[in-house]
Amino acid sequence: MFKDKTVLVTGGTGSMGKKLVHRLLAGELGTPKKVIVLSRDEAKQHDMRMSYLHKQVTTDEVIFNNFVNVLEFRIGDVRSYEDVCSAVKGADIVVNAAALKQVPTCEYFPTQAVLTNCLGASNIVRAIQEQSYPVETVVGISTDKACKPVNVMGMTKAVQERIFVAANILNPNTRFICVRYGNVLASRGSVIPLFHDQIRNGGPVTITAPEMTRFLLSLDDAVDTVFAAVTEAKRGETYIPRAPSATVINLARALIGSRKIDVKMVGIRPGEKMHEILISEEEMHHCVRRGGYYAIQPMLPELRQGPASEPNALAKEYSSGDEVLDLAGTAALLKKHRLMIEDVEIGDREELLR
Repeated sequence: MFKDKTVLVTGGTGSMGKKLVHRLLAGELGTPKKVIVLSRDEAKQHDMRMSYLHKQVTTDEVIFNNFVNVLEFRIGDVRSYEDVCSAVKGADIVVNAAALKQVPTCEYFPTQAVLTNCLGASNIVRAIQEQSYPVETVVGISTDKACKPVNVMGMTKAVQERIFVAANILNPNTRFICVRYGNVLASRGSVIPLFHDQIRNGGPVTITAPEMTRFLLSLDDAVDTVFAAVTEAKRGETYIPRAPSATVINLARALIGSRKIDVKMVGIRPGEKMHEILISEEEMHHCVRRGGYYAIQPMLPELRQGPASEPNALAKEYSSGDEVLDLAGTAALLKKHRLMIEDVEIGDREELLR
């Protein structure tokens, strides 16, 4: 799928972007001709570059050789049409992972969220359309908060989804698709690194509301979803992973374990939901099953593809409150991904808390 392709990853220095780039360099679906990371933070690019150089002895030889010969860093911003044109030119596959994703930040600075999450997506579409760049596939990275959005981050991500889906109409030579998933375990700014930090400092561990639930995926699960979409998704489709969910209080309890650390309730933050939704009641009527994923087919009739016999996969919306892991299941999930605080090496702790 990626063999001899040029892959552009916007926001490639973020948590998910770094994992995606690492697995592209590993050549799981073929070794790319080039992997371009476009981001605006030179410090994060430097840290990412050094992470490969410092692990030269222990890193897989294939990955290191591809880092040297395949990976290219570019300073730029998806908000800038000129920067986007420069990066998209020559790309075969574009993964748009650039985003403002912190819910409170987007609430306080909604215009900034629109510029990155909406204008950035629009710039990619505009570059391909106006410059006639022969891009094969564009993948928009979205979030469960885009489904029935109640906060600015979710609203702007929902608009990004519509920008990419509609782009298929006027750009028939490029496949625009999306992926939508829930909270990524230990991603930058997520709750688990915060809990780790609070536990290591003796507490208290702060939680919003005990009954609040969230879908939980690992970074590898997120990348798997991107790979599945690139491999299988039809134009205009949005891929959704089937994912476990847990309550916030059980996440805290699983991480605290037997330690004598207090839990403090701080209340729901601006723009938060009690339960997240990955597929709404409206979307379930055009949602089909694809292996371990759901595919939301586009609402635009011009983009509907595939056999009419594909049955709807759901009879109700897909909510994080539907099937919630108990405390033992939550602890097992964290242990599986080595996210219990005692399982995390010191160097990894620093990375998780960065």
